This record gives sequence, C-alpha cells and structure tokens, in this order.
Amino acid sequence: MTMQRTSYRSIPAGDLPEGLVLFDGVCVLCSGWVKFTIPRDEARRFRFAAIQGGYGRSIAERLGIDPDEPGTNAVVSNGYVHFKSDSALAVLGGLPGWRWTRIFKAVPKPLRDWLYDRVARNRYALFGRHASCLMPTPEMRGRFVDGQW
Repeated sequence: MTMQRTSYRSIPAGDLPEGLVLFDGVCVLCSGWVKFTIPRDEARRFRFAAIQGGYGRSIAERLGIDPDEPGTNAVVSNGYVHFKSDSALAVLGGLPGWRWTRIFKAVPKPLRDWLYDRVARNRYALFGRHASCLMPTPEMRGRFVDGQW
C-alpha cells in the first residue's frame, strides 16, 4: 500500500534524474501533455515515465503518489521534485517560447493547485481514458525511461 502524500510542496529530488516527468499514462489529457512537450523540448531536457509502468510505479510509490489513482504528476527540475501546478509550470518554463508562463508562479499555489485538482479529478470524464498506456512512436521512444519501451 502506498503512503499517500499529504503535502504537495516541492521536495529535494535526491537520486532521481533531472528532467524526469512522471505522468498518468492512461489519461488522454496527460498523454497529450507528453505529446505537446516532446516536440517543443528541443534541448531534450525532459524524459518521461508512465506511472503505470514498472519504473514509474516505483517512483510514484516512493513519492507518495497512488499509482492506481494518481492525483498529480511530478517533474524533477533544478534538483527538486515538483507536484501539481508547480510541475506543469516547471515543464512549461523549460520549453523555448513558453518561459513566459513562469508569471503564473505569482498566483498563490493554493489557488493554482485548487484549479489543478478540479481538472485532475475530472480528467477521465472530460478527456477520456486509454485502455493501456501511451505507446510512443519510434521517434519518441528514446524519451521514455520505463523499461517496457
């Protein structure tokens, strides 16, 4: 049983690799987020792991994210693991042409996370759910860290 995270403040990443993005691989919105990020990440800064994969599941459990009912994604950026709205802003802030989104850090985190939670709780109803995890194209495959690809 996974110990559920009670705080979504950023935490030190420890030995987790810089640029790791942990995402819900069966969520249409989340998979779309990965498909949005990869072509814009010209520096290849980010690599991805689906929470439903072996590696992603172990990282999710380590971070206190329920891999069967994930309520957040996570990203390792600048030596910290970021959750909820901070994770989205960390990824966007690392993409050329999207750095302007850092301005949203001025919005209080409780308000940003409240909005994030509304979308996260309803993501399957609003956007759909895949029967299985995102299967990356051959061009995308090198961007995933889970051994299943």
